[in-house]
This record gives sequence, C-alpha cells and structure tokens, in this order.
Amino acid sequence: MVKISLRFLFFVCFILSLLSGHAQDSTQHEKPQMAELMRSNGKIYVVVTVLLIILAGIFIYLIQLDRKISRMEKNKN
Repeated sequence: MVKISLRFLFFVCFILSLLSGHAQDSTQHEKPQMAELMRSNGKIYVVVTVLLIILAGIFIYLIQLDRKISRMEKNKN
C-alpha cells in the first residue's frame, strides 16, 4: 500500500509540474498584479508556508491511515 501511495504522490507531482510549466508559457507577457503585490509585501511566503504545512499534514495522515489499515488486515488473517 505504501508503494501505491508513493506512486500516486510522484504521479501528482509530475502532473502538477507539467501544468505549472504550461501555465508559465501562456502568461509570460503578463505579470499578475496580485502576485506582485503579495511578493512585495512578503505575504507570498506566508501563503506558500501554509500550503506546505497543509500538504504535509495530509500526507502524514494518509501514511498513518495506511499503516493502521495494514495492521488491521494482518490481524484479520
């Protein structure tokens, strides 16, 4: 089950990297005003940090859930 979770994680990261690359190509001529404002105020780092904490929490929860399910399956047999 851990192998499946890791494969899914790598797949999602791969897809997100492709999407971000495509998004950057289409907006090279325009600079987003909100991003510039947040970057100038230093708030973009807060947003990125909060997102990383949320994603880390989700992955930790999924790993713990996978371990619990694996233990339950072993005890059942």
